Amino acid sequence: MTMSRRRIAALAATAMFVFGACSGGATSTPPTTAPTTSPTAAPSTEPSQAAEPVTITWYHIQNSDPGLSLWKALADEYTAAHPNVTIDIQVNENEAFKTKLTTLLQQGDVPDLFQTWGGGGLRQQVEAGLVKDITADIAAWKDEINAGALSMYEVDGKNYGMPFDLGLVGFWYNTKTFEDAGITTLPATWDEFLATVQTLKDKGITPIALAGKDTWTGAFYWAYLAVRECGQVGMDKAVTTGDWSDPCFIKAGEQFKKLIDMEPFQEGFLAAPWDGAGSSAAAQATYNGAIQLMGQWLPGTVNANSGDSRAMGEGLGWFPFPAVDGGAGDPFDGLGGGNGFAVGKDAPPETVDFLHYLVSLDAANRWGALNSGVLPTTNGSEASTTDPMLSLVLDGRAKAKFVQLYLDQATTPELGGAINEAVATLYAGTGTPESVVQAIQAAAGQ
Repeated sequence: MTMSRRRIAALAATAMFVFGACSGGATSTPPTTAPTTSPTAAPSTEPSQAAEPVTITWYHIQNSDPGLSLWKALADEYTAAHPNVTIDIQVNENEAFKTKLTTLLQQGDVPDLFQTWGGGGLRQQVEAGLVKDITADIAAWKDEINAGALSMYEVDGKNYGMPFDLGLVGFWYNTKTFEDAGITTLPATWDEFLATVQTLKDKGITPIALAGKDTWTGAFYWAYLAVRECGQVGMDKAVTTGDWSDPCFIKAGEQFKKLIDMEPFQEGFLAAPWDGAGSSAAAQATYNGAIQLMGQWLPGTVNANSGDSRAMGEGLGWFPFPAVDGGAGDPFDGLGGGNGFAVGKDAPPETVDFLHYLVSLDAANRWGALNSGVLPTTNGSEASTTDPMLSLVLDGRAKAKFVQLYLDQATTPELGGAINEAVATLYAGTGTPESVVQAIQAAAGQ
């Protein structure tokens, strides 16, 4: 069979996938809080009647416990209730999976169910004709899922995937350091945040830990300020059209430059990775950076990098990114992302039913109870997460009317990388708010 030129081009684009740096399309739409009505019943666990044998190939990246065991348990439960179904589980390491998936997709060997983060990468897969439209299949139960999280797996208004967790980026701070500095009120506006940074500097405390080597970490600042300055309408327009010329994006850079000019980062931050020796996590763990802008994975990583008895434990606090006076965005709008699954183009119908079981309320509650950093997207599961650090993030997520997917995932992988690198020139001292936007426009083909 001869492929169309468009399909060949789309497959070529798919072959160029460079996934975002964070573990988290279509532009995200406002998340909703849990409905007051109970979710519909989970897929049946009663043994099904005899049916034709079906094998579902399932690729995921939970390669260690507790997540590894939970995914296997859920698969075993499903197959016990559906004896005709065999689930071929392929467990992968995160980065290795991305390479393997690219190869499989190039070959047209699409798994029935595979890990995805939504965004531009998913859009490329959809345009290549590799992913199944499941809009009609999930219509009866999609309201069980946080609407904002679900929208990250939409392309042109149709569902091509299903999220199972959604996190939110925010400011993590050392509570003891704030106490020692006499800071008793958390900043609610950007100006108040800058004042907090100055207070820390005046006390001889390094205000912020930043991983300049991993450019996505610095891009969080610019992206969040863009969300505040541009609002949902402005972000949606830029992500969907590729036109980043709105002055609000220059304003975002100007706001970030105010912080950069205060020289708030730890010594050597430009060469610092996010994790490991010399990292921003290690800096914060050893009190060489009171604040870090990061996702819900921060506490565990900081503790792992403590290197001594001063592990943070519950000595970390969290507050949402502050409001920007005069900005078009809602002060509770968020920046975040998570994990989900896409359904392959030729997947058997049972795949969607199995997917429903994976995001059922029971499964979500079991994920939440692990307190592993996975924040389930199934409405009604929020209380299952009892870790106080993660609960702080969930509280912020509940207040968010709009969550913008990480820009290196919301856009094409190539454009996302260009955004990260352009923003890095700001804190490296080689760029300006105007040159950042110019570089992004050029990368977007504008």
